[in-house]
Amino acid sequence: MFEAAELGHTIDKHSFKREVTKLRAALLETQYELVDKKEFPVIILISGVDGSGKSETINQLYSWMDPRHISTTAFTELTDEERTRPTMWRYWRALPPKGKIGVFAGSWYSQPIAERIRGDMPRSELDTHLTSINQFEAMLVNEGVLVLKFWFHLSRDGQKARLKALESNPNTAWRVTKESYDRLKTYDKLQEVAGHVLRVTNSAKAPWIIVEGTDDNYRSLTLGRIVLDALQRRLKQGRQMVPVAPAIVQPIDDRNVLSELDLSQTLDKKQYESQLAKYQGRLAELLRDPRFVGQRSLLLLFEGPDAAGKGGAIRRIVTAMDARQFQIIPIAAPTEEERAQPYLWRFWRHVPRTGRTAIFDRSWYGRVLVERVEDFCSEADWLRAYAEINDFEHQLATAGTVVVKFWLQISADEQLRRFKERQDTEFKRYKITEEDWRNREKWDDYVTAVCDMVDRTSTGLAPWTLVEANDKNFARVKVLKTICERLETALKDEHGKYKKQ
Repeated sequence: MFEAAELGHTIDKHSFKREVTKLRAALLETQYELVDKKEFPVIILISGVDGSGKSETINQLYSWMDPRHISTTAFTELTDEERTRPTMWRYWRALPPKGKIGVFAGSWYSQPIAERIRGDMPRSELDTHLTSINQFEAMLVNEGVLVLKFWFHLSRDGQKARLKALESNPNTAWRVTKESYDRLKTYDKLQEVAGHVLRVTNSAKAPWIIVEGTDDNYRSLTLGRIVLDALQRRLKQGRQMVPVAPAIVQPIDDRNVLSELDLSQTLDKKQYESQLAKYQGRLAELLRDPRFVGQRSLLLLFEGPDAAGKGGAIRRIVTAMDARQFQIIPIAAPTEEERAQPYLWRFWRHVPRTGRTAIFDRSWYGRVLVERVEDFCSEADWLRAYAEINDFEHQLATAGTVVVKFWLQISADEQLRRFKERQDTEFKRYKITEEDWRNREKWDDYVTAVCDMVDRTSTGLAPWTLVEANDKNFARVKVLKTICERLETALKDEHGKYKKQ
C-alpha cells in the first residue's frame, strides 16, 4: 500500500516557487468562496510516520491560506474529562462549523493504532472500532462535510535519516525525543497496523491519500494541490443527497404500536402517592450506588405529542435527584451555531459524564418526527438518520451510559381536552401556542412517523418505552418504575443479580 510513497519523489526549489505562487492565489480565492457561502465545513486529517513532516505541512497550510478561518486540534492522551465520556465525544467537540477548515493533527485513528501496536487491542476489537469510524465518517460526509485524510509516509531508512537531520539542526532538535526513536523500533509493526487500518477505512466517501514525506517541497505542494482541487470540486458540485433506507410498508389492518396501547389505564390518588414515593426513593438509592457513580451515567429522553405530560413526568423524576448531578436539556429549533454543524453535534455536547444524568425534553428524534412531517429536512436526511441515531446510542450504551427512551402517548381527544384547559387556565396559558393547534392537523402523519421511529430505533441497548399517558398518575409512575428497573439491570453483578450497596 505504501510502495508509491517510497519512490523518492522530489521537486526542485525553482519549480516549487513557481508553482506555489499560483497555488497560494488559488487557495485563498477558493477559501474565501468557502467562507462566504458557508455551505459545508472541511476536515483535514494529518497522520503518518514520525518525522514525515506533519507539523511543517500544517504550518505551510496556515501560511498559504487565511489562518482566521482555519483551526488545528492536536489529540494526545485522553484528559480526565474525556475518559468519563464515550470515545468519540472529544472529536465531536472539535468539529469545525460550515465555512471553516479544521485540521486534525492526530485523529480518531491515533488511539486504536497506538493500542494495537502496544498489543492492548486485539484485532477483532480493532476491526469493530474501525467499523464505527467508517460509520462516523459516512455520517459526516452525508451531512455535507468534506473529509480529506492524509497519511505521510517514510521508509524505515527515510525515517531514521529524517530524525537525524532534525536532531542535527538546532532549530528543530527539540522535536526529536527518546519516544521518537522508540517508535522507530516499532516501524514494522506500525506499517502492518497502519496498512490494515488504511485499507479497511479507505472508503469512497472518505478515501486515504498517501503522500511521501521525504522532500518538504514535494509533500507540501502535493497536499496543497489536493486540498485546492477537492475544495473547487465540492464548491462546484454542491451537495448531492441520496436516500439510504427504504420506506416502511404500512400494515393493511391499520394496527400499530400506538393503536394497541391501552390508554384507559389509571391510578387513583392513594395508589399514585404510594407508588410515586416508592419509586422516587428507589431511584435516589440507585443514583447513589457506587457502581453507578463510578462507572455509569444516565440519559433520559422524552418524546410525545404536545400536552402529553413530558414536563410533569420530568418534575417527578428530578424530585428524587441531587440538583448538582443532573441537567435538563429542552430541545427547540436549532440555533445558528447548531445549524453550522452536523445534526447530532448539539446533542453530543450534552452527553453526561460518569455519575451524572442528562434529561432531554425532546431530542435527536426531532429529525425523524417534526423535521420529517414538516419538511424541514430532505427525505434523504431523515431516512439516513435512523442508522446514525442507532450508532449514536450504541456508542453511548457501550461507554456505560444507561439510555432510557420514553414516548408518552395520549389520545387526540385527551389532547384536545388539555389544550382547552390550558387556554382557560391563566397560569397554563403560556403552554399553548398556535403551532400546537396546527400540529393537531397532522396527527395521522405524526402517528406514521412515530411508528417508523419505534420500528427502526428500538434496539436491545436502547429500547423505547411506550407510556400510556391519558392518566398522568399512571404515566408518571410507569416512567419512574422503568428508570429504576433499567438502572438495576445495568448494575447487576456477575451472577445477574442486583444487590444494594
